[in-house]
Amino acid sequence: MVVGNREYVQKHPVATKRALRAILKANSICALEPARSARTLVDKWYPATNYDYALQTIKEIPYGNWREYDPEDTVRFYALRMNEVGMIKSSPQKIISQGTDWRFLKDLKKELKA
Repeated sequence: MVVGNREYVQKHPVATKRALRAILKANSICALEPARSARTLVDKWYPATNYDYALQTIKEIPYGNWREYDPEDTVRFYALRMNEVGMIKSSPQKIISQGTDWRFLKDLKKELKA
């Protein structure tokens, strides 16, 4: 899930698309090269982390599945659950219509075809 501030996204669409592209490319590296990703994680970011645990975790996360899921269905599902327990008052459809913008993701799906 990637979330952006509405004002920032509207004011800086190119930067928003670049950031989302970088996230999706990093996601692809994790899916295609889990050993490289685990090594980078341990060497540069979390030196106290055990490489084998990092590798196992990266291999178990379904990084490659982002193209198969419908993000609108995901937002609808969680918005409905939060509405049912009283965490939010808005309907799932209102949240989707007023709070989501799939343009960047749709563009990048076409651009980053595997």
